[in-house]
Amino acid sequence: MAKGPDIREAALMTLLDMEKSGKLSHIAISDALMRLQFAPRQDRAFFTLLCEGVTERRIYLDYILDQFSRTKMKKCKPLIRNLLRMSAYQILFTNVRDAAACSEAVSLAKKKGFKGLSGFVNGVLRTLVRNKEALPVPDRNEGDLSYLSVIYSMPRWIVEHFLILYGPETTERMLASFLQVRPVTIRTNLLKCSPDELAARLGEEGVTVEAGDYFPYAFHISGFNYLGKLGSFRDGWFTVQDESSMLPAAVADLRAGDLVIDVCAAPGGKTFHAADRVTETGTVIARDLTEYKTELIKENNDRIGYDHIKTQCWDAAVYDESLAGSADLVIADLPCSGLGIMGRKNDIKYNVSRQQMNDLVILQRKILAAVSRYVKPGGQLVYSTCTINPAENEENVRWLMDHTPLRTVSIEDKLPESLKGKTGKEGCIQVLPGLSAGDGFFVAKLQLPM
Repeated sequence: MAKGPDIREAALMTLLDMEKSGKLSHIAISDALMRLQFAPRQDRAFFTLLCEGVTERRIYLDYILDQFSRTKMKKCKPLIRNLLRMSAYQILFTNVRDAAACSEAVSLAKKKGFKGLSGFVNGVLRTLVRNKEALPVPDRNEGDLSYLSVIYSMPRWIVEHFLILYGPETTERMLASFLQVRPVTIRTNLLKCSPDELAARLGEEGVTVEAGDYFPYAFHISGFNYLGKLGSFRDGWFTVQDESSMLPAAVADLRAGDLVIDVCAAPGGKTFHAADRVTETGTVIARDLTEYKTELIKENNDRIGYDHIKTQCWDAAVYDESLAGSADLVIADLPCSGLGIMGRKNDIKYNVSRQQMNDLVILQRKILAAVSRYVKPGGQLVYSTCTINPAENEENVRWLMDHTPLRTVSIEDKLPESLKGKTGKEGCIQVLPGLSAGDGFFVAKLQLPM
C-alpha cells in the first residue's frame, strides 16, 4: 500500500490547510481530489484515507505521539505536527510498512524545508514503531472520561456530555460507532425508476449493491470510483442520503398533490424524497439561507430533473406572510450541533462548543416560531435534527407545544420495523448511532388541529 511521496505530500498539505484555514475536511478533501482526479484510483483512495483518518483520530494520535516526543504536539511546528500525525496513522492503522512510513516522513520533512528536524521526525516515529504493541493509554480504573476521550478520539467535554445523558455503556457504543467505516447509502428516486430497476442498473455498472437497513428503496453501494462516472447517478436515478435522514419524509402523511415547504433544504435530500411522495401533481418549495446553498439544490435537481420543485433563497427565521396557513407539510430539518453525524463528518467534534449548542437552541426556536405558521389546519410539521442533544430535540418539541397550537402525532405506524417501539412519550424518535443503523437522528411529527 506504500505510495510515492506525491500522494503523501498532497495529504500533508491538505491537513495543513485544514488546520491553518479552518476549512472543513470534506471541502478541503474534495478540492484536493479534483486536483488529483487523474491520479490512479488507489492513490486517490490512499489520499482520502490519510486525510480522513488523521482528522478522525487526531486526539488519539497526539496523545500517543506526546508519549514519545520531547516536544509536545501542540508545541511542534504545524507542518511537522501534521507530518507526525499522518505517519503515525499509517503505522498504527494501515498496512503500510513501518519502514516506508518512517522513510517517507523523513523525505517529506526535508523536501518541505525542515531538514534540521528530519532526525527528530525519524526518532519519534522509530520509537513509536518499537512500542506500538504496548501503547500507553489512560488508566480506565481512574475514570471513564480520559480513557474514552483518548481511545475514541473525542473532545473531553463531548464525552462528559454523553456520559451525563446516556451513561458509560451507551456512550462507549456511540463513540465506537463514530470510528466505524460508513457505507455510501442511496435512496431510489421513485419517479425515475423502481428499486429493482436501480439495483439492476447499478449491477451492470459494476457497483456492489446491498439492501438498506430501513427502507426497500434504500441501498448501500460500494466498488465504484466516483459517482460522476455512473450513468445511473448522472441520469438522476438515485440520491445519496443516509437512511436516518430519510425518516422525516417517510413518517409524514403525504399524498399526491400536497404542498410541502422544506425550510432549510440544502443540499436537497429531503426535498427530493418529499417530491417523490407528492408526485408531479404536488409542489415542493425548497428554501435555504444563501444562494450558495440554493444553488446546491438546483444543481442536484438539474441532475434529477423534477419540475415540481421551486427553489428559493430565504432566511427561515424570517416569517413569510405569503405562505401563511398554506402547507400540507413543513419540513423543519434545522441547523444543529451535528453530534449524531460525527462518524460521517469527522471534524464536527473539533468545531462545536457548549455555547454554540445553546445558541443553536435559540436559533431553532426562532425558526420554529416562524415556520410553524405555514402549516394549514390539519397539516403537519416534521421537526428533525442530526444531533443527539435533548436540548435541541425533545425540549424543542415541548417548547413548540407550549408556544404554538401544534400537537405531536404518533409516528409509530410509519417507522421501519427495527425502530418500532422506540418512540418517547411525545411520540418522537431519537436514533442513537451504534444502537441503531445509520446516523444519529431525531424526528418528531406535529399537527395543527382542524
